[in-house]
Amino acid sequence: MKKVLITGAYKNIGFETAKQLLDLGYFVFLGARDLKKAEEPVSRLNSANVQPLQIDITDEQSIDNAKKHIQSVTKTLDVLINNAAISGGFPQNPSNVDLNLVKSVFNTNFFGTIAVTTAFMELLKTSDTPRIVNVTSGLASLTKHNDPNWKDYKIKPAAYAPSKTAINAYTVALAYELKDTAFKVNAVDPGYTHTDFNGFRGTGSIQTAAGRIIKYGVVIDENGPTGGYFSEDNNPETGISPW
Repeated sequence: MKKVLITGAYKNIGFETAKQLLDLGYFVFLGARDLKKAEEPVSRLNSANVQPLQIDITDEQSIDNAKKHIQSVTKTLDVLINNAAISGGFPQNPSNVDLNLVKSVFNTNFFGTIAVTTAFMELLKTSDTPRIVNVTSGLASLTKHNDPNWKDYKIKPAAYAPSKTAINAYTVALAYELKDTAFKVNAVDPGYTHTDFNGFRGTGSIQTAAGRIIKYGVVIDENGPTGGYFSEDNNPETGISPW
């Protein structure tokens, strides 16, 4: 049975991704900053193949404790889904954005993601089919941001969007480093989804969003892509998004 860790998985897209992966036969470590917030959704899943996991991706000790716990359960981690993120709140006007806000968003979305990835790399390397999925955003695309015809052209949050652009860059670098291995490392935009993350303004369903994460990042075979950026909101035909 393949094993997956999903950060920020106690609600919304992360939780739905856990649910769908359970249905596909995966064992899921359902990560949350607060263990109590993970325990309740785990009970709702009603499966022996899911465990709650306390992991605060901005806290090195928390990450290390999470790693030790997973190592006590399994010798192999097959999939890491870096889903945990914060928006920082809106608006984020570039000319007067609070620098502390930018640092806070990057600390979670960028530095936290890297910290988790490097911490679990050793476990991932023991898998025959290791997969890393960095959950990104359509707002990470610099090409789209420079296209006046893009539907979201006027939306340019100065902290959140750059943090996801940075994650895309990290995805490319990591995928290149691991290109001669069995690893597949991709950035996947789940789309503008109806969740509390965006004040329920999103139009997509969490089921569709989770399905995209799994389709483009998890269930790809040895011939599948690595170092890619996928967003069906941008390109429903191929899912490939411009950087």
